Amino acid sequence: MQKRKLGKSNLEVSAIGLGCMGMSFSYGPPKDKKEMTDLLHAAVDRGITFFDTAEVYCAFTNEELVGEALAPYRGKVVIATKFGFDLSGSDNRPGAAGLNSRPEHIKQAVEGSLKRLKVDSIDLLYQHRVDPNVPIEDVAGAVKELILAGKVKQFGLSEAGAQTIRRAQAVQPLTAIQNEYSLWWRRPEETVFPTLEELGIGLVAYSPLGKGFLTGKIDENAKFDSSDFRSTLPRFTPEALKTNQALIDSCSDRACLGARAKALDCPDTRHDEAKSSGREHRCGVDPTDARRPARDRCRRIEDQGRRSPVSGAPGKNDRPVSDRHRSSSQTISRATEMDVNVPA
Repeated sequence: MQKRKLGKSNLEVSAIGLGCMGMSFSYGPPKDKKEMTDLLHAAVDRGITFFDTAEVYCAFTNEELVGEALAPYRGKVVIATKFGFDLSGSDNRPGAAGLNSRPEHIKQAVEGSLKRLKVDSIDLLYQHRVDPNVPIEDVAGAVKELILAGKVKQFGLSEAGAQTIRRAQAVQPLTAIQNEYSLWWRRPEETVFPTLEELGIGLVAYSPLGKGFLTGKIDENAKFDSSDFRSTLPRFTPEALKTNQALIDSCSDRACLGARAKALDCPDTRHDEAKSSGREHRCGVDPTDARRPARDRCRRIEDQGRRSPVSGAPGKNDRPVSDRHRSSSQTISRATEMDVNVPA
């Protein structure tokens, strides 16, 4: 397994990480705890050292699972988690729960994450989504205090625009930005990538396999029950799947998608949020040499990914969480839509 240092930090992680969201919710019912614990242990055995969770994933449950399962590997793995939602209400799903990045709430959230993850300090702490009601300088300042207190090691943002990244960086240096990036969502190349390269910030790309669609194993006949959040996403309606099938069919060597999935070691699309990290590659999701030939053979897919007929056009700034949860009849900016992180 290749290793990379995120940005200018000394935080070294495996080039492929495991995103744990789908273990507790979103891709069908919660999975068996023992099976997921075994999966996490198997990931470590295969060289993965980067794990991603969040307090909002099944309202704290996912953090508890990750913290307990990875306790034997303390000091050998990096765990990233996220804050930014108000989980005090009855509906704690992302998109249903409101945003809350007030400094006092951040500190409260971190105390809870430390306990659930069974650690003394959080390796990498992201703001899950930009809160328009709280200046990013206040957010960065609160995290800076937590870093000085030894409760957080590194700071990151998720789905932040270039301007927000610069403003946060001016208060507390950022280690990584976690944004969606794949063959059918390449908007970060326009403004975010140049900003990260200029400032020396790492990229952690989520949903590189399009929530399973880019594995070539999902077609227009796919059905998702109510416990699978893809059932609510415009990208996964029969019409959208049929239209976007052109992205798959246009690849002259159909096996390139299988090679891509194999290189990511993601046999189950429920856990395909293969997050990759690093600055060395502009694309941010090219962690191994084995994946380059597949990517080259899929050049036509990449080109079409820029203009997917089902994709909406988001603003140039921060990407709102509400985009993920609009009804299936609406066009969304989350890319005709997104996926578990293996680093969402």
